[in-house]
Amino acid sequence: MLILLPPSEGKSAPAAGEPVDHDAIWLPELARHRRRVLAKLVALCGRSSTRGVNASLDTLGLSAGQQAEIARNAGLHEAPAAPAADVYSGVLYEALDAGSLAADARAWLDERAVVFSGLWGVVRLPDRIPAYRCSAGVTLPGVGGLTPYWKKVLNRPLSLAAAEGTVLDLRSGAYAAMWAPSEAVAERTAAVRVLHERVVDGVARRSVVSHFNKATKGRLVRSLALVAAEPRTVGELTDALRDLKYTVEERPAPAGRPRQLDLIVAEL
Repeated sequence: MLILLPPSEGKSAPAAGEPVDHDAIWLPELARHRRRVLAKLVALCGRSSTRGVNASLDTLGLSAGQQAEIARNAGLHEAPAAPAADVYSGVLYEALDAGSLAADARAWLDERAVVFSGLWGVVRLPDRIPAYRCSAGVTLPGVGGLTPYWKKVLNRPLSLAAAEGTVLDLRSGAYAAMWAPSEAVAERTAAVRVLHERVVDGVARRSVVSHFNKATKGRLVRSLALVAAEPRTVGELTDALRDLKYTVEERPAPAGRPRQLDLIVAEL
């Protein structure tokens, strides 16, 4: 089973530690691509002139008040690295709370969770990385758009990694576009969205949520880790989620595309 996660914009910078070792990150055949993207990002953010800093902010989609992110990116070659589970600190990862899991549940999670990244392509939670700022939607000088760049690079290794077992896809936006499962894998893939259901004037209404969508997905992954779920099909995954007291509905999907599951929540 593979669980596909987005990264978080919020990151906790490690206070100490050795720099990133590209060859030690999951799928080491991607090391040269990671080095290339990192080198271009560091070069972009290493310009100290006002014009250079402003250009970096614009390229990365940051505001003038986020100049510290540019300075941090400029030092990524030497920056301390720590497990990705400790670096990503956004809502999803707070709800997942990987650090509090018992050893067996944490081992289950570490073997299955895959985090997509504009800088690293993909990492697993134990992989050591520094804190950085570079989304998949960035067009980086010397590399181009990171989403199409990684889409080409990731196709073969991720297709091999997903050759057996189910795939739980919790990504959204540009991160979902970085890798699309082949038709053979799509039947074993469940793409999940979270809907908030509330009753208005006696009528049940559903809406897509953002902040709580991330928290719900984090709790969902934690729940699966706690029971060491091993679903062999999307149907078994759906049953496992229902056994965990989640309300799950499947909606129609085009042939050859991932199965579509809606997770309905009444309380946020």
